Amino acid sequence: MDSKPGSIMQAPLNAPHKMVEAIDVEAVNRAETRQLFESRKSIHPKLARGFFRRIKWAALIAMLGIYYILPWIRWDRGPSAPSQAVLVDFPHQRFYFFFIEIWPQEVYYITGLLILAAVGLFLATSLFGRVWCGFACPQTIWTDLFIAVERFVEGDRNKRLKLERAPWTAGKVTKKIFKHAIWILIAMATGGAWIFYFHDAPTLLPQLFVLEAPLTAYVFMALLTGTTYLLAGFAREQVCTFMCPWPRIQAAMIDENSLNVMYRSDRGEPRGSHKSGDSWEERGHCIDCKQCVAVCPMGIDIRDGDQLECIQCALCIDACNAVMTKIDLPKGLIAYDTDKNFAARAAGQKTKYNLLRFRTVMYVAILVLVSGIMVFGFSNRTVLELNIQRDRNPLFVTLSDGRVRNGYTVKILNKKSTERTFSLTVEGLKSAGIRVIGFPENQTPPQITVKPDSIRALRAFITSPALEPGVSSAPITFIITDIGDQTTALTKNVFVGGKQ
Repeated sequence: MDSKPGSIMQAPLNAPHKMVEAIDVEAVNRAETRQLFESRKSIHPKLARGFFRRIKWAALIAMLGIYYILPWIRWDRGPSAPSQAVLVDFPHQRFYFFFIEIWPQEVYYITGLLILAAVGLFLATSLFGRVWCGFACPQTIWTDLFIAVERFVEGDRNKRLKLERAPWTAGKVTKKIFKHAIWILIAMATGGAWIFYFHDAPTLLPQLFVLEAPLTAYVFMALLTGTTYLLAGFAREQVCTFMCPWPRIQAAMIDENSLNVMYRSDRGEPRGSHKSGDSWEERGHCIDCKQCVAVCPMGIDIRDGDQLECIQCALCIDACNAVMTKIDLPKGLIAYDTDKNFAARAAGQKTKYNLLRFRTVMYVAILVLVSGIMVFGFSNRTVLELNIQRDRNPLFVTLSDGRVRNGYTVKILNKKSTERTFSLTVEGLKSAGIRVIGFPENQTPPQITVKPDSIRALRAFITSPALEPGVSSAPITFIITDIGDQTTALTKNVFVGGKQ
């Protein structure tokens, strides 16, 4: 029997009257491909109105306002320091945040802030699920803003769906160009605001237009513009579903007492359409209107239960509550609830919300501990530091009169915004003398001036009679004293005298 190319024909010898249907291998492969991959369908969420939508508008305005305005706030730090309130100053290796100035050697403050941010996120997730994703995540904020622009230009959900299906006309092209032009302007403002955190904003802005800004400013502005335009304009929910690791991590942060946006199926099922005057007996309160799906920016159905894609934005709560109000039923068919309360209702028990539990108490304790350490450290931080490094080649020099000399590199760090003068002394050796290169030998102790907010490095020699026989080294202490306010800083080192 002939067979078609690409197919397999089998007929068992002991069953001559039975023929196995030909299997088209290529068709099977195509079917498997269709099952494993599906093209993205555009999601056009409907505008929701209600309590949570107002919270999202407030969060959007507040956070975008902070992001765009913060670089323009001025803060007077004196004539020699930048006047931008928040500035990451890479050329001078400083980070300024209003009255706080962090030096490179104080990077542990940044570490503390990152710990606080992480633990705070863990705490919020343990209490309220993915509240960060739904209300405060930058991807959510900018996507929400881009959807608002899309709605402004093209109309709400039904109009956008109709426009998407419509043929390309002059009107459709005009709307698309107008929408994307606004998107690009927002993306450029986003990239521009980012680079203002690393340069003085009033100085950099005119330089951008006359092409006199640093090359790095244009590179990072273009990078942020492109990513904002692509992620908020096109990728949208795909970022949350496929790119962000937090949906996978959050499972370890929540438990049966965590508040999550939930469809109360015990009240809503069995669902079905409902007409005015019909009885509610032996049926649920869900009328299958799908308004919760229409407003969802992720395009999911909350009634299907917990889903990886759900960002807990709570817009489905607003949509459902509006429907419940229209049909004279209590609100809360979709609401913030816990798995424990869901099980309690099924068992006929009283529901309650347990916010204080072991993991939340531990997170709060860690927050308090780390915050306390940072506050203590910051309140006791010095505005003066001294660093001493002894020469290792040669270890020491024996002078013609029998005395021993050691060389040191002295670094004085002045964290104040004013110039300061210090005296340098050494303790621990009898009859020891100190000489700083570049200063008069008869100036005892040396008077060293350090510019505001800077480090001064000097070469110094300590000369002392030879140490006692059998003693190869002796501990010494370097001390600098501010001649003005008598602030001191000290550091320990050693003086090497050689074995006798």
